[in-house]
Amino acid sequence: MQLNKVDTPSLILDKSILINNIKEMGQLSKKTGVKLKPHIKAHKCTQIAKLQQQYGAKGVTVAKLSEAEVMFAAGIKDILIAYQLVGTEKLQKLLQLIKKGANITCLLDGEEQAVLLNDLAIANSIQIKIYVEVDSGLNRTGLEPDKVVHFIKTLSKFPGLIFTGIMTHAGQVYGAGKDQVPLIGENEGLIMEKVAIELESIGMKNFEVSVGSTPTVKFSAYNRKVTEIRPGNYIFNDAIQLGLGVANKNQCSLKVLATVISKPTLNRLVIDAGSKTLALDKGAHGTELVQGFGIFIDYPNLCLERLSEEHGIITAGEGKVPQIGEKILIIPNHACPVVNLADELLIMENGYITESWAIDARGKNK
Repeated sequence: MQLNKVDTPSLILDKSILINNIKEMGQLSKKTGVKLKPHIKAHKCTQIAKLQQQYGAKGVTVAKLSEAEVMFAAGIKDILIAYQLVGTEKLQKLLQLIKKGANITCLLDGEEQAVLLNDLAIANSIQIKIYVEVDSGLNRTGLEPDKVVHFIKTLSKFPGLIFTGIMTHAGQVYGAGKDQVPLIGENEGLIMEKVAIELESIGMKNFEVSVGSTPTVKFSAYNRKVTEIRPGNYIFNDAIQLGLGVANKNQCSLKVLATVISKPTLNRLVIDAGSKTLALDKGAHGTELVQGFGIFIDYPNLCLERLSEEHGIITAGEGKVPQIGEKILIIPNHACPVVNLADELLIMENGYITESWAIDARGKNK
């Protein structure tokens, strides 16, 4: 199908760019000697997850149990749940996944969570692998680095748990300027290195040191103690990644296709993609890295200034402007929530739509 025949708004995924991005991260993993366990919350699509496995990934990272269920059903068994699991319903879902044969690793940053997981394990005669989360500057979840070793020592009283590693996410990079990205990435590795050395000094061996974030991973992956990386957005890249200087437009595989539906004034246009398609994200965890709500591929003089639910309102500067009925491509600000708002990805090869991939885990937020 030709692009101008596609109904809008739609998500268009350029397959060649996607595969190049996947290969590049696989090559970084191989070069640095670390495992690649990509975070699938970025794409929520089993087709993409399988491509990641094909090009070097070792399992996946998920945020939610419902995402884990979708990935396991697709045949991916090695799953890190990078989220603290609290509540009877979630623990029972976790138990069912383990009983079915999933190789699950869970996340802790406190003794209350350890008690819950240990009780589940003892009651069902199993052991549960766990990572301990370290706060490397995001100030969200995770223990302060100087408290990690003491906490891990306390885990010895929980026979149902197997300490497997430490992990962090330097998400504060999304509130930084592009010149700060290398330093934040290097510090992410150094903080984890210090904790790892302290653990080794008390006799701990063969544990994972896991870092994440697409912008920082190209720096933290080179740390001598890091053993695993968990980037997510790298498969798509988006306007925020462009703002951080870690990708260029030719590396942005995901676009939104929209139609111009109105031109009320000479410098105002309206498209059929609003907040229910493009989301309202203008820069996670801090300062705004982008102007407007997306980047127009063929019209640099346009600014997507406002979004309502079903409308995108554009201000036009000097230069050519699209006409009513014309379809235009937009690089979204933040690809991850945009994908979670759609049912399918239309796959583009050589300028034509060749197939559709379901966003299998779309809306799987429990």
